[in-house]
Amino acid sequence: MAAFAAIGLAGCNTSGLPGLDSLSSNPAPQTAPQQAEIPVIPGKVRVGLILPLTAPGNAGVAGAALKNAADMAIAEFNGSKVQLLVKDDRGTPDGAREAAQQALAEGAEIIVGPLLAPSVQAVGQVARGANRSVIAFSTDATVASRGVYLLSFMPESDVDRIVEFAVSRGKKSIAALIPNSAYGNVVAAAFQEAAARRNVRVPALERYDRGTLDGAVRRIAAVGDQADALFVPESGDGMAAVGQALTTAGISSQRLQPLGTGVWDDPRVLSVKAIQGGWFSAPEKAGFNAFASRYRARFGTEPTRIASLAYDAVFLVDALYGKLGSQGFSDATLTNPEGIVGTDGLFRFRQDGTNQRGLAVLQVGGGSAQTISPAPRAFSPGT
Repeated sequence: MAAFAAIGLAGCNTSGLPGLDSLSSNPAPQTAPQQAEIPVIPGKVRVGLILPLTAPGNAGVAGAALKNAADMAIAEFNGSKVQLLVKDDRGTPDGAREAAQQALAEGAEIIVGPLLAPSVQAVGQVARGANRSVIAFSTDATVASRGVYLLSFMPESDVDRIVEFAVSRGKKSIAALIPNSAYGNVVAAAFQEAAARRNVRVPALERYDRGTLDGAVRRIAAVGDQADALFVPESGDGMAAVGQALTTAGISSQRLQPLGTGVWDDPRVLSVKAIQGGWFSAPEKAGFNAFASRYRARFGTEPTRIASLAYDAVFLVDALYGKLGSQGFSDATLTNPEGIVGTDGLFRFRQDGTNQRGLAVLQVGGGSAQTISPAPRAFSPGT
């Protein structure tokens, strides 16, 4: 168990949160790379890498970047013991099920991926039958379970961190303005839970879409001095309209402290006047920036924001196998509560398959963001 806690992944050469909506819209490759039969290499562990390599649109782009990052992790690990079995799930549950069956038949002792929630669910069913663990990349907590661990940017961690920080700065009553979207559904539930745990009053929680935004903002404005902060987990796609509605309704950052999540880490959000001075939670950037620099040097392209997840997953598998052999992939080891520091900072897997991250809090100002509360380097006992 202690071996797990001692592993550090960030920046090792020996080294909002975004989901698919934030990825490049460049078309994905249309044909999967041909895989020759992989010979058994003594002393190496076979790891199934299941990704949507030929899925259309953003999923395929993400799949290609995740594969590159996995390859990079092996190249940068001193004496790597991982042999990847790369499988294309085509972005479908049926493809993912077939890929998992093939990887396990070829001797995979753990599976890394897939990305999309329905595919994770399909792979999890196959892997459980073979008593193999999965480290996947979906942000949908409903597909997590013991044995199926999500190494992703979970919205719940963002929400918990920003509410915790706001309370530490004396905020006691937080209104919420949340979009009607799949992301909004997750953060609304997480916000209510985080507020209840910390005895935060919620005088108003308004959901909105394009046609109902102005009315929702007017109802927030009517709360008056009953709130001292406003939680607005809107992305770059919608923040300009939200900012305009807030300004029109007379809601300024001086009146209500703006609070956000990792989706604020976007130049389109940071330039919106209505949220200047706002606080939001996100992974610290230093680790990813270093990773991105090495990725560009190796592949000549920019990595997607989630590419670092595959790097960390493969690096973790390599380190655990080197220290503990296949026992490193057990549930008891993978859920060690001390966690580890990866490219995007501290993280750990929970017993239910979700993860918890140590996040920074940043303040918006002048079209950029500065860290005002650094990410923790260790989890507090009992948290």
